[in-house]
Amino acid sequence: MGAMLESLIDRIKARLIEYVRERYGYSLPQVVAEQPPRVELGDLAFPFCFELAKKLKRAPRQIAAEIVEDLPDLPGVAKMEVAGPGYLNCFLKRDDFFRKLLQPPTHRPSGPDSGKVIVEHTNINPNKSAHIGHLRNAVLGDTFARLLRSVGERVEVQNYIDDTGVQVADVVVGFKYLEKRTLKEIKALPGRFDYYCWDLYARVSSFYESAPENRELRGRTLREIEEGEGDTADIARYVSRTIVRCHLATMSRIGVAYDLLPKESDILHLNFWSHAFQLLKQAGAIHYETEGRHEGCWVMRAGDSGPRDQAGSSSSSGGSGHEEDKIIVRSNGTVTYVGKDIAYQLWKLGLLGMDFFYRPFHTYSDGHRVMMTDSFDNQDSSNPDFGRGERVYNVIDSRQSYLQNIVVAGLRALGFHHQADRSTHFSYEMVGLSPACCQDLGIRLSEEDRRRPYLEVSGRKGLGVKADDLIDRLLEKSAAEVQARHPQLAAGETQAIARSIAVGALRYFLLKYTRNSIIAFDFREALSFEGETGPYLQYTVVRINSIFRKVEALDSRFSHQSLPEFMDQPEAAAFLRQSISNDFWSLLYLAAQLETQVRVAIQTCEPAGVAKYLFNLAQALNHFYHRHRIKDEPDPLRKGFYLALITILRGRLQEGMDLLGISVPDRM
Repeated sequence: MGAMLESLIDRIKARLIEYVRERYGYSLPQVVAEQPPRVELGDLAFPFCFELAKKLKRAPRQIAAEIVEDLPDLPGVAKMEVAGPGYLNCFLKRDDFFRKLLQPPTHRPSGPDSGKVIVEHTNINPNKSAHIGHLRNAVLGDTFARLLRSVGERVEVQNYIDDTGVQVADVVVGFKYLEKRTLKEIKALPGRFDYYCWDLYARVSSFYESAPENRELRGRTLREIEEGEGDTADIARYVSRTIVRCHLATMSRIGVAYDLLPKESDILHLNFWSHAFQLLKQAGAIHYETEGRHEGCWVMRAGDSGPRDQAGSSSSSGGSGHEEDKIIVRSNGTVTYVGKDIAYQLWKLGLLGMDFFYRPFHTYSDGHRVMMTDSFDNQDSSNPDFGRGERVYNVIDSRQSYLQNIVVAGLRALGFHHQADRSTHFSYEMVGLSPACCQDLGIRLSEEDRRRPYLEVSGRKGLGVKADDLIDRLLEKSAAEVQARHPQLAAGETQAIARSIAVGALRYFLLKYTRNSIIAFDFREALSFEGETGPYLQYTVVRINSIFRKVEALDSRFSHQSLPEFMDQPEAAAFLRQSISNDFWSLLYLAAQLETQVRVAIQTCEPAGVAKYLFNLAQALNHFYHRHRIKDEPDPLRKGFYLALITILRGRLQEGMDLLGISVPDRM
């Protein structure tokens, strides 16, 4: 249904282009459709007569009047009028539009095969439990993948596992040198492993500060992890794999799943990086520093988009100490994150000429299986078709913008300009906590902190909020509200409803702000049943569902299945031609714009637009419900019309909520 308006507009545009070509011998390159400022002025406004006026040397309004007089019938159009200095305003056939919107949704056809879209998101360092900032990343990425799939795109969701980075190395240092534990002892630790590592990671910072030689353990451990052999590498593997399973469980709680978990260690062990390193050196994209603060390192400059000369300089360089230099390989021989990410990006775009091995890692409750890359051929696993994306979206916070620019600069330096243009950094700002939220979570605040609009989450500064703790608190508050409203419910049903509300509250809160907004998460605001919240959307649908249950119990003609047939009766058809006033039409027209909102969100990488649209739709549905006594309406035709109208609005609202990953509970 959501695509109906766009499809109709496309057909009207095609007919107008054909008419102008036949009548005036002019081929319009495109026809723009605008929306008039008021519904009484029409549904669509076409300004192409201004372009045609330049060709014909005549007034735009005169041409528009001529077209209105002569134009044959257009699909779905009731009439055309001239407006202003030369607009063609179009009025759609409201009754036809209404009946088509009321029809049960059909399977959405696949979009044009424009290649695979890869969305990489979450990407939590596998060294401790997830925090609230990771939830924003995951919800943004998951929602964007849902939006892409809804328009027929083939989407592959990847969650990159940095299992050889300094964060994992720090936890290994903590286990091996601070606590002096063996792998067997680590495996025997009781309780939640990701929570234990959270605390250990914080303690390692103090361990480094206590003695200079302790900090040197990080570099040694990092090299041993990259080599992939010995007890250090074994501990790192156990830590990262175990933490990844914890992360998958956390994200499953909010409806987030993945297709592939590419591991950084495999990029190294399968020589992806070595191959990419040779390509970068051959292209002159990186150079070796022999002096200055980067002596002994291979570096790239962010501003470079082409190869360097043999001296390793470029016209924009400021010498070996240039502030924009980015180290790709450290002087000790270890590869930085951005170096490995260049190799990974080349693989994602099908430019590396190499591939991983794969093995099953986890199966979700719905049977979907997430695969993990491997360095060794596993004869028991198939060779899935991963990578080779036509477009890539990397959901990474805005603090990594510079590093993401380095990755794109690397693609351009290798001559892959087309692919660089299709590599998008889907950036977002940080998530903080409101002072009230901190107090709810038991975090002690100073008087100064209580006056702040938000507090930054930082494990190193001692203000860390684990994602599961936040979700648990949301569930507790949701369950208390459900129990207060419905004390007779069984515990299992209460928990199921509370889970739906908690997830809806969290996801909507993280989506309703534009990506460049810093968020201050607040329990009370997120869980409110009023205002711009997930529970408000859910409550709107639950209320409408309750109306239908009551009406259907009294008269089966008004059941969800019978309404289309009821509105097709001759007397209903006559009623529709006369009764769809501007107020009702505005609601229908709003309901038909979901697909347009989704496409705009994809083009702008801004899911907040869909969230705002759904809030407006829920508001319109609530206002309609309060203005009209649907259940008690005595006129059966008018009652059927009201029910059909809210059926359409409810359907669009539910479809949009599903795109945001928000379910509808049975009651609230």
